[in-house]
Amino acid sequence: MDDDFLFMTLLYDFYGALLTDKQREIFEMYYLNDYSLGEISELLDISRQGVYDTLKRAESSLEFFEEKLGLVKRHQEIMNRLDKIKKGIEIIRQRERNPEILKIIEEIAHEIEELNL
Repeated sequence: MDDDFLFMTLLYDFYGALLTDKQREIFEMYYLNDYSLGEISELLDISRQGVYDTLKRAESSLEFFEEKLGLVKRHQEIMNRLDKIKKGIEIIRQRERNPEILKIIEEIAHEIEELNL
């Protein structure tokens, strides 16, 4: 899978509910179920060009929502920061011998895991 494909599915995770029913259906068939444009065209009894146009409108809408709201970018920034924190926690776990500090570190690690991000 290429980066554009993964990014588009991530956009869909965040903004898919904002698409029309038809856009969601075609997007899911193409990106999530790996149907070709021709297969979608046959299954939905619309032209291949109609499928293509609807898919492109859905992609443009998702990109527009991200441009205006920035939720995916913010999510990725948070995930990067959490990864840095987790690495720092692991370093402290390996080097620290004070049980009180280790207990605090374990509590912090637990809180991070509870975020379910």
